[in-house]
Amino acid sequence: MNRLARLLTWILKAAVFFALFAFALNNQQGATVHLLFGHQWRAPMTLIVLVAFGIGLIVGVLGMLPGWWSRRHGRTPMPGPVPAPSEPSVPEPPHGV
Repeated sequence: MNRLARLLTWILKAAVFFALFAFALNNQQGATVHLLFGHQWRAPMTLIVLVAFGIGLIVGVLGMLPGWWSRRHGRTPMPGPVPAPSEPSVPEPPHGV
């Protein structure tokens, strides 16, 4: 069963790769990105999408870096498990209802 799951995972990965590759081949026409102060950048659509993805990846990593840094150096302890409530939060209905 484990081998079947691995095979299905690889088939799914290959399907996603080929779908993205077909998308890249179909979007080879040029596009223009209008920047500030009248500047513009002309490039193939796939390159623009790749650059936008890379910028988003860098911004995301930089946004998470302070939290990783503080946990690594022990300044902020990792949050522990949430304690279970001692009594139910929903009141019990009266008898006979």
